Amino acid sequence: MTEPGTAVYDVAVVGAGPVGLAAAIEGRMRGLTVLLIEKRSGVIDKACGEGLMPGALPLLHRLGVEVEGHPLRGVTYRQKERSVTHRFAGEGGLGVRRTTLHAGLGARADALGVERLTAKVTGVTSGSDHVTISTDAGESITARYLLACDGLHSTVARLAGLAVPAPRRSRRFGVRQHYAVAPWGDTIEVYYARNAEFYVTPVTDSVVGIAMLAGPRVDYADALATVPELADRLRGAEPASSRRGAGPFRQRTRARTAGRILLVGDASGYVDAITGEGLRLGMAQARAAVHCVAVNSPKDYERAWRRETRDFRLLTTALVALATSPLRGTIVPLAARFPALFGGIVERLAR
Repeated sequence: MTEPGTAVYDVAVVGAGPVGLAAAIEGRMRGLTVLLIEKRSGVIDKACGEGLMPGALPLLHRLGVEVEGHPLRGVTYRQKERSVTHRFAGEGGLGVRRTTLHAGLGARADALGVERLTAKVTGVTSGSDHVTISTDAGESITARYLLACDGLHSTVARLAGLAVPAPRRSRRFGVRQHYAVAPWGDTIEVYYARNAEFYVTPVTDSVVGIAMLAGPRVDYADALATVPELADRLRGAEPASSRRGAGPFRQRTRARTAGRILLVGDASGYVDAITGEGLRLGMAQARAAVHCVAVNSPKDYERAWRRETRDFRLLTTALVALATSPLRGTIVPLAARFPALFGGIVERLAR
């Protein structure tokens, strides 16, 4: 690996999660020199639902990445005795352990010659034709563009003056744990408890991931006990991972660009994990951002970002508002009563 030092790169990507790796791969596929900066080393795990929606798989394959997982054929909503299932039209999705996905993307990035630096970004300055990045190790790195892919609580968004304080009301968090149990279905199952949603995603033939979305101070085990059907399926199953948390989810930014700095993925703003399409959106944003960089037109990224995220922002905001209102208990009954509408929303978000 070349010592970063004073080298000038076409693109510096901050954050080596799946979206950052996707952006780095996109850059190399366009013939750009790329430095990937991440404070953590090795394969990175994260609390998430781990379901790749149907629209995410073509984006992943386009990057030249193939990963193993468990087929996902649709989405099922459950609440007490009611349930409704929509099976995806065409190709389905894939349940994939986050560590498996990260390893696959990382191997592809390395094979394409992405350079890496293990460091924490402490300062960014956008000039007329370059960005200067400072790190906690004392490096000063120069790149033509910086893509901030450093997640929900983006350091770069804050340093660039793009982050907006998130409202404290209606904050939601996620907690995820895996269990060593054979999947009992081929859909993502969403169980609506009184004060939480549980998302069941098969990730291998012998492991399922259970992610909880809820407000602050909701205990995972206590909430799980209020969903007898799910609790019974997991009774006696050995945990296959430790619990991990994430959030609060709601994050806002005043814009997605500041000069030659572009925010990508969760760093660009986020509503909620309720629709499970964060990876598809992140990879689509990475492709759009790299295109704008490659043609030297960063100002076009804001419009591309709005186009890519429009449905997610509108539909997810509406679903979260419903899920956190007194009408929460009507979600599954309404979906069961109007299956075509339910299926249309699922397809719109999945593709």
